[in-house]
Parts: sequence; structure tokens; C-alpha cells
Amino acid sequence: MNRRVPLVTENSQTYTFTRRALVLGGLQGGIAALLAGRMAWLSIAENERYKLLSESNRFQMVLIPPRRGWIVDRAGQPIAINRSDYRVDLIPDQLEQPDWIIAQLTKLLQLPPEEIQRIRTDLDRAAGYQPVPVAENLSFDKYAAVTLRLPELPGVSPTRGFSRFYPDGAAVGQLVGYVGIANKEEYEKEKNTLLITPGFKIGKDGLEKTMEHRLRGMPGAKRLEVTARGKLVRELSTVSDKPGATLPLAIDAGLQTFAARRLGDESGSVIVMDCHTGDILCMASMPSFDPNSFSDGISHNEWNMLSKDERRPLVNKALSSLYPPGSTVKPMAAMALLGAGIDPEERVYCGGGYQLGNRFFRCLGRHGSMTMHTAIARSCNTYFYSMGNRIGYDAIAVMARRLGLGEEYPLPVVSQSYGTVPDSAWKLRKYKQEWTRSDTLNAVIGQGYVLVNPLQLAVMAARIASGRNVQPILVGGREKPAQPLDMPPEHFEKVRHGMWEVVNGAGTAGRSRLPLEGIQMGGKTGTAQVRRISAGQRGQGGDWKYRDHGLFVCFAPTDNPRYAASVVIEHGMGGSRAAAPVAKDVLTWLFDKQKAMDALTALEEGWGGNIAERMKRDERRWLATQAANKAAGAGEGVA
Repeated sequence: MNRRVPLVTENSQTYTFTRRALVLGGLQGGIAALLAGRMAWLSIAENERYKLLSESNRFQMVLIPPRRGWIVDRAGQPIAINRSDYRVDLIPDQLEQPDWIIAQLTKLLQLPPEEIQRIRTDLDRAAGYQPVPVAENLSFDKYAAVTLRLPELPGVSPTRGFSRFYPDGAAVGQLVGYVGIANKEEYEKEKNTLLITPGFKIGKDGLEKTMEHRLRGMPGAKRLEVTARGKLVRELSTVSDKPGATLPLAIDAGLQTFAARRLGDESGSVIVMDCHTGDILCMASMPSFDPNSFSDGISHNEWNMLSKDERRPLVNKALSSLYPPGSTVKPMAAMALLGAGIDPEERVYCGGGYQLGNRFFRCLGRHGSMTMHTAIARSCNTYFYSMGNRIGYDAIAVMARRLGLGEEYPLPVVSQSYGTVPDSAWKLRKYKQEWTRSDTLNAVIGQGYVLVNPLQLAVMAARIASGRNVQPILVGGREKPAQPLDMPPEHFEKVRHGMWEVVNGAGTAGRSRLPLEGIQMGGKTGTAQVRRISAGQRGQGGDWKYRDHGLFVCFAPTDNPRYAASVVIEHGMGGSRAAAPVAKDVLTWLFDKQKAMDALTALEEGWGGNIAERMKRDERRWLATQAANKAAGAGEGVA
């Protein structure tokens, strides 16, 4: 069967083409309408949004780190200030070809190999937003050399700003701390873009950390016009930063520096207080670190040297180290005996020690017949063994706390160890054991369970010297005297007279009399064991770390006390030989600066220079030792 094939005529072809043209035209018109509508929407409704985006590409806001508030002493003398500097940082997020850029910066800035390694390590650890310091305190020529080549160094950020500077260096290291770049944890906690601004640093330790809220200030800003590649075209406007507030301290900067220098190469602390108001005039801890090194970016070598030093330069010994107080607490024990009704003229015979059951507790000598006055002056253990055993240590512990031992003071410090003033309840709670008479005999002479820090010893000395309830003040200072303690004035007078005899009579520190006409010092020496040793050994020799500590508490003038102090020399082998001479010179400075400085100059000549000079010498010695050890190790490996 044959199919009929439809005829294709010219009219049918024309109709089909016209229909397709209409469909295509309609589609094209619809698309054109959509495009026109979208363009109208973008140009009218979204105009403000895209204008802002365009502006953000063309203009940039750059934060200006605020200048930190100064830290000054009681007379306005600067302790921590700001100085103008030039620096270069790397911004990891913007960094391209880091190896090539580090190589270019090495040539431009003459970076040593150690710094190059430090930069690479910091880059590996840094978050993308965290600036990595390359160099600080640059000369203008080096800063300009980097700035000129900036278009070919993406991720490099040269900055002109301010850096922290501590004129007295290591003498104030433990007191004020230091500043540094915020780490990832600090940024995540605060979520403040200022913390990731190149050149901005926050307090990391000491007063710089605890008073950050007061010292930081408010940032400024610069509005810059830049090209699409980020190249600066011009600076349009600037809003100045608002510096942080000045922080006045109770510290006397001159005394602080003198005390730190006077400690020499010893490991220890010196605290001086105004025993009327409680103002802390000096809180030196040595050896210490130079906060300028930390603020500029401490090298790995310097950090290793400090962290491995057995004298612990990274620890604030004035607040965080605890020691058995030894005989320095005998004046406090005497106050407790008087409060318990003991007659100060009652005599105890010292034949070299005290028998308790089948155990003999030794004294430092055979003193013969002792009253309270002579027992303080000659530091007779036997007298205090006998009287302490009579009244019990619980009564003495109450007096210890009233005079400031075992107390944590509300100071703006990072950490503070408050030690132990034991009693029967404390031992039962801690060890589930009853207090014994042996515990009393050990504690009454400042051994056994008793532990204190140097600040507590200074407070004890200040309260005995003044009879006032002084509280230590570090920031600001107090003008009015503290309130009197609720204890008979004649008790204080009796104990102070015994302390006068220690220095100015037949006492244990006669060689440390003040070299001043009409001004005398009262005090009490102490020697504290650092380990259990037999009576015949004593810690007067052998390895440094096993020697006894030397301690001294004092006040002056004795006829009208105004200043009180504590000195602790770690492993100094005795208070009279190590600590008391330091106290003598420090208190001399308060009354005759020139005489004290003359004595210090002579001492420093024998020590090999001032603090900074000796620290440089020690660093060179340490580096030489490390290099020798490395060479020896390499030689053994080859063999």
C-alpha cells in the first residue's frame, strides 16, 4: 500500500519560519528584560552595598597601636617608658614565597643565622593572622631599604611606632615584667583585632600583665587609598591613638636599682618598706632577666641560658620563693611569749641545747644564763626551745599570723606563695597526725614545717618596728600611717631593744652597724637549713645548692623606726655573713646615698662590673660552653 507524502509548499515553509522566529524573539526579549531588570536592581537597589565594597577595595583602615602608659616611681621617675622605633613584621596570610622573602630580608637587614631560624620557627607556629616579628629597633636606613622594596615583598610589614623600654634593665625585671606579642590563645579569648596589629604588644608578666587594663590605651587609625594590588597611593586621614594611663608605684626607683646591684652575683631578694604606711619602697629579686630583651624578642640561646640557670633568674624570689625563716622569727616568738605572760627577765640556762625525752635539740653554742633580751641578741635556741615548749606552738602561731606570716596580700602581682604557719589543727588536717612537742621546738626557731616568703618577713619586721598593722602597698602609695596593733606598746619596745642589741651590742650582726652618725639599725639574723643534716655537718660548705640560706630582718632608725627590710640570700650560709651586710648598705642608701654608692662601686669593681656587664659576660661564657660541648659531641660522633 502506498503512503501519500505531504506536499511542502512555499507558504508552509514561510509559516514555520515565522513561528520559530517569534519563539526565539520572545526568548531573547525575556532574557534582555531579565538582564535589564538585574542591572537596574544592581545599580539602584544594591548601589549602596557595591559602593561600600568598591570603597573597601580602594580604601583601607589601618589600626595604630596605642602607646602604653608609663610606669613611674613614687617621685615620678620613669621605670617603664616608650621610645620611637622602626620594626619589620611578616603577615603569614599575605606571605608569598616565604623562603625567597626571608632571604631578601636577611640581606637587607643583615639578620644572623639564629634569628633566621627563630623567624622560620615562629612562622610554622603562628596563626595566619598573627604577625611574626622579623626585627625591631631598626635604624632608619634599614627601615627605608625594606620600605622601598615593599611592592616585591608581599606579606612584609614595616612599621614606625613605639617600643617599650626599661631604663634600669634587669634591676626591675621581676618587678614590672615585660611585654610581648599576643599569642593565639590570648587572641581567641579577647577577639580584639588590635591584638593582631603588627607592632602591638601586651603585658606578659609582672605589673605589665596585671595592670594591662590601665596601661594599654586606645588605638588610633589611618585611612589609606590603595591600588588593586594593595600599593599605597596616599594617606587620607589619621585619628591619633590615646595613650594608656600612667601607673605610679610606691617604689623608689633609685633604691630598687641600688638593692638589685648590691645583691651582686648572689641569688636572693631585698624588700624595703615604709613601716608607717606599708609602702613597698623596694622589691628586688636577683639574678633577673632584662625585660628589654623579652620585649624585643628574646633569642633561643638567651632563653635557654636563663631557664637552665640554677639560680632561677625567671622566678620572683621576693614573692614566689618560700624559705624556712630560721632565727628571724625569734622576735615574733618573743612577742608571743610576752603575750602569754612570760616574764622577760626570767632566765633559762643554755648548756648547748635542750633535752626533750630521749632527743637532744642543739643550740648554736653554750650561752649560759639567758633572758629574753640576750636570747634575741645572741640567737639562743635553748631559751626559745624551753619557753616555746612551755606555752605551746598554737599560741605562737596566732602571733605569727598577727605579724603577717602566712598571709597572701592583695597586690597586683602574677603569683604569690604564702607559705605555712603550722599549728596542731593544720597538721591534723594535712597529715592526719597529732602535733608533737618536737614539732614545737623545730617551729619556734623557724624550722620544721614553717615556710615564709621574703615579703612576709618584711611585713613582720615593719609591724614589730612600728607597732602598726601595716599592709604592703605596691601601686600608688599611702600617706596616712596604718592603725596601731592591739598589743601593749611595752612588748614591742622590749623586743625592739633585743633587736638593737643584735647589731649594736654583743649580738650576731655586730659587723653590720650602719656607718652613720646618730643612726642605728636593729635586726635579727637567721640561718635556715635546706635539707636534713646531722648536727655536726651544718650546711656551711659543699655544693652551692645544699648550703644553708642566710636571712636578715631589720629596721632603722632604732629610736624612731621608719624603714623595715628583709634580705634573703639563697645558700648564703648565714644571715650575719651574707644577708646583714646587704641590709646595712641598702639602709645606708636611704640616709646617705653617696656613702652607699661609694661602697657599691668598690664592690662592683671586684665583681667585674655592673649588672648589665656581668650578664653579658655570663652570656658569652655560656655560649662558649655550649659551642665547646657541641664540638665535643660532634667529635665523638665522628670517632
